[in-house]
Amino acid sequence: MKIVVCGAGQVGGQIIKHLSAEEYDLTIIDRDADLVRRTTDQLDVKGIAGYASHPDVLMKAGAAKADALIAATSADEVNVLACVVARGLGSKARTIARIREPQYDSFFASGQFSPVDVVISPENEIAQAVLTLLETPSVFDRRSFLDSKALMVAIHLEIDCPVVNTPLRQLSELFSDLMAVVVGYRRHGTLLAAKPEDQMFVGDEVYIFVAANDLNRTLEIFGRKSEACERVIVIGAGNIGLAIARALDSRGNKVRAKVIELDRTRAENAADLLMRTVVLHGDGLDTEILDEANVSFADAVVAVTADDKTNLLAATRAKNAGKKLIAISLVNEPALESLKRQLNIDAVLNPRATTVSSILPHIRTRGIGSIYSIGDAEAEIIEMQVDPGSPIQGKALRAANLPEGALLGAIKKGGRLQRVMPDTKLDAGDTVAFFSLASDVGAVVELLRSDAGRR
Repeated sequence: MKIVVCGAGQVGGQIIKHLSAEEYDLTIIDRDADLVRRTTDQLDVKGIAGYASHPDVLMKAGAAKADALIAATSADEVNVLACVVARGLGSKARTIARIREPQYDSFFASGQFSPVDVVISPENEIAQAVLTLLETPSVFDRRSFLDSKALMVAIHLEIDCPVVNTPLRQLSELFSDLMAVVVGYRRHGTLLAAKPEDQMFVGDEVYIFVAANDLNRTLEIFGRKSEACERVIVIGAGNIGLAIARALDSRGNKVRAKVIELDRTRAENAADLLMRTVVLHGDGLDTEILDEANVSFADAVVAVTADDKTNLLAATRAKNAGKKLIAISLVNEPALESLKRQLNIDAVLNPRATTVSSILPHIRTRGIGSIYSIGDAEAEIIEMQVDPGSPIQGKALRAANLPEGALLGAIKKGGRLQRVMPDTKLDAGDTVAFFSLASDVGAVVELLRSDAGRR
């Protein structure tokens, strides 16, 4: 399968990282020749320096014969034009464009414009992720799988966690009726796949698959509560902040939200669009503005301005001013994500990882329901059907020869969720959700696909 990726920045670079370990013919285009050279030196991909929307550049990259074209530069117009030009070159590739401007997003998502097959909107994805976290503020990540019957939640283990130092095998024995599986954990900055003999320690970030019906009980076992946030402060009224505020605004009296925006025009626009939400014109770093927003009584603050450092500092300042406040910060720069625990921020949202998670299922199309990228292309969660005739069909997990970095998190048989056990047998038509370290993703997909599915 030949794939052309336009843009070697954070999103394009992450996509290449995810796909380069698999059997794809990859070519990346970027106008920054040094970035192209670094990418091709590090990964087994081809690279072309030039403008992604120029016909000669796309022709040289092989777009006319590509199976997929991913336009993920920083400019919406370039992304759209790259898809248009590729079509003009006679390409029948599946075209995927990252589009951030809401007006473009709604137009192209309508399906009226054929050169763009799939529209990916990072702002909408991030806004939805924030709303999900506000429903379960005791976790720093949450994603739905298997028709929302299963959830992946990520928890930071505190000193009051009742199951700290308990081997995972013993945890499974203690709560044998619980549909919950610890699939991975991050310790001292390194993401690891969980093993039965592993223990969880204070400070670990633990990734757990759980049946939706067992979420509250699982959180209690790990010493967390599941109360939703009712009083929320949103710092920043750009596309993301406004999308979050409008969603909260539509929930009526269930949620009381306030928005802080430094730009007067943007603040006035937000005030015109929001019915119940109070909009304050001012700096989210200003303690007087935070006091005016009643930060000491807030349940959560969400900092989503266009500046990473402002988001981190504003979230930290609000966290220090609030009593039991949950702090959520938008961070685009990967190097700043590690400051999360030092600054006492509960959750960091990464548009790059969210966008990549939205794009990948459109590349690995056959049998795949959804994909979620974890960290800096460190791991993936893959939802996929078991093919008839696949190497894993009819085998129990203990005999399935899974890679060391892969664990089955959840399985749906005949429309019902089933508890994951070593003797669980995977049959054709089952839908599974695997956690896999990046190096083992290709092997997991190969186990689930038949010979016909690999061609």
